[in-house]
Amino acid sequence: MLHVDADKAKARFAELLARVESGEEITITRHDMPVAILAPIKKAHTAVDRRAAIERMKALSKGVSLGGRKIRDLINDGRR
Repeated sequence: MLHVDADKAKARFAELLARVESGEEITITRHDMPVAILAPIKKAHTAVDRRAAIERMKALSKGVSLGGRKIRDLINDGRR
């Protein structure tokens, strides 16, 4: 992990952000004491993660019964 003094970090902020974007963590120090860490934000969920979650939900719903009726029939009954 790279350690950078706060004054130098201020002067090189754009460069440090580029390094953080590539996955590096940087410790900001003041008088050789750590005061902050610049770290990349962990990405939320990707489309692949969402697709996998949807497939797991579909697998869980297999075999679940609506009393022999189709969802479309239930929706149509609610509209009457």
